[in-house]
Amino acid sequence: CFVQGCDGSILLDDKGSFVGEKTALPNMNSVRGFEVIDEIKKNVELVCPGVVSCADIIALAARDGTVMLGGPSWPVPLGQRDSTTASLNAANSDIPTPDYNLDQLIAAFNKHQLSPRDMTALSGAHTIGYSQCLNFRDHIYNGTNIDPVFATLRKRTCPAQAPNGDTNLAPFDVQTALVFDIAYYSNLVTKRGLLNSDQELFNGGSQDALVSQYATNPALFATDFVAAIIKMSNLSPPPGIPTEIRRNCRVVNS
Repeated sequence: CFVQGCDGSILLDDKGSFVGEKTALPNMNSVRGFEVIDEIKKNVELVCPGVVSCADIIALAARDGTVMLGGPSWPVPLGQRDSTTASLNAANSDIPTPDYNLDQLIAAFNKHQLSPRDMTALSGAHTIGYSQCLNFRDHIYNGTNIDPVFATLRKRTCPAQAPNGDTNLAPFDVQTALVFDIAYYSNLVTKRGLLNSDQELFNGGSQDALVSQYATNPALFATDFVAAIIKMSNLSPPPGIPTEIRRNCRVVNS
């Protein structure tokens, strides 16, 4: 949603002279599951053609995936449309990178009318999933705000010399990588954030107190996460961006 709003532009494939967002540095070899969206869209089109956007399918899949992994549910705001454009440049410039500091993170979220509290709550999605060695190498070898035992663990599969092991994966949350819980925040409190941008949320700055609250209060985290993701889900494409209901999420309608 940080590129042109929640418009499904991330799903568009490169085709001919059209360049999508999948090859942007923050997305390449990172964003996955496109075939799941394809399968959902195919089945929806069979019974309700031309009505449900790919953007709405992403939002619903995110909610349902969260619930399946033990997280909260929420009412998904529907009615978003699919853009007919994508922006590789915006994907490269607007999506926060793993080396961002706290001020950069706050500015990136503020650009999309998301508060620091929204940012810290949404970052809790890193309670699930994995990241590549190239994204956390500098943090585990050069970071000063990391538990040395945790750094040693991560170094086992992430060699110091790039590009060796660049695509090797490590879980954001080493305890419960496939459970939506508050372990992400308890890891930050003990300086076991995988990315520098994760650990920046608990590094002597403005979000330390909130991270500490989330680390011990799952109900508070769930409430704030739901409020923030609903807020983010309402981000629409800027005025002037043409939209449609795509028949195939990977290409614009012909």
